[in-house]
Amino acid sequence: MPTPTTAPVPEPEPRQRGLRLPLVLLVLTVVSGLIDAVGYLGLGRVFTANMTGNVIVLGFAAVGAPGFSVPLTATSLGCFLLGAAAGGRLTARVRRAARLHWTRLTLTAEALLVGASAAIAFAWPGEPGTRYALIALTALAMGLRNATVRALGVPDLTTTVLTMTLTGLAAESRLGSGTGQRSPRRTAAVLAMFAGACLGAWLVLHHGLGIPLLLAALASAVLAVLVSDRD
Repeated sequence: MPTPTTAPVPEPEPRQRGLRLPLVLLVLTVVSGLIDAVGYLGLGRVFTANMTGNVIVLGFAAVGAPGFSVPLTATSLGCFLLGAAAGGRLTARVRRAARLHWTRLTLTAEALLVGASAAIAFAWPGEPGTRYALIALTALAMGLRNATVRALGVPDLTTTVLTMTLTGLAAESRLGSGTGQRSPRRTAAVLAMFAGACLGAWLVLHHGLGIPLLLAALASAVLAVLVSDRD
């Protein structure tokens, strides 16, 4: 009789190295602050990461409030939606693969889009089409990223919106209905956005639009290399 062969025991997968997803998303929250500082202070009071603010801005512009523009804001909203649609298609198409794969793809695309906007800001400052190009590229990048972050589903780290984060921070604190167990992560998200906005505003006011955009692109590129799949 043939000797029965035993199935080989699969080797354990090597422990993944790299930055944990919460840390990556916190750094991306800083990047969002940088990008919205560029948009609001340097591109005509337009947000390209925070679409809640953009809808409000569009309402201001629609009734003729001074300093706001319907075409600029509509460009940001439209490009963000296009980016989100592309991100949704990407995550649906490669969802069977490890989520690390499509996270890296998204971060690489974000780095390329924001890097292109930095190159345009350096090469053609003040040109008539530069403002629209920067809005379109950064809004596309943020829409793509938001779709991916939504698919990742890491609690309290949306990277662009803080309203529900602040609500949870207060409502589930010891003064509210909870124990504040998730307060450190929520507080870190708020501080990350604040830090990015401060840094972005200082760079825009003192060095123009190219440097904060380049810094945002480099951060996304580094994260694309260092991100891991660990929560």
